[in-house]
Amino acid sequence: MERKCLDCGELLIGRADKKFCDDNCRANYNNRRNSEESGYLRKVNNILKRNRKILEMLNPRGEGKVKWQTLINEGFNFNYITDMNETNEGAQYRFCYEYGYVLLDTDEVLLVRRQD
Repeated sequence: MERKCLDCGELLIGRADKKFCDDNCRANYNNRRNSEESGYLRKVNNILKRNRKILEMLNPRGEGKVKWQTLINEGFNFNYITDMNETNEGAQYRFCYEYGYVLLDTDEVLLVRRQD
């Protein structure tokens, strides 16, 4: 049975369990496979880091209020969070790592910083 390199398709000579013709093909194959699998994760992590940076910038003292439009203008994406806590009163605190927010009844957002 002929075996071919998983990367370039060249005929393999040598060990029965050989999968690649050389180290370059092995590296190319694994780099391509890993970049495809982690592309979505990289995108989501970049969004989360940007959200955290925006919350940190707008909340230097650990608690304050801003208009939700301010967050949007800075590029904040409300669809991505790392954690959510609900109080007994029903308020939902959404977090991007240690920085969080809660949507108020007005067009404002209460910014908080988790103290661990």
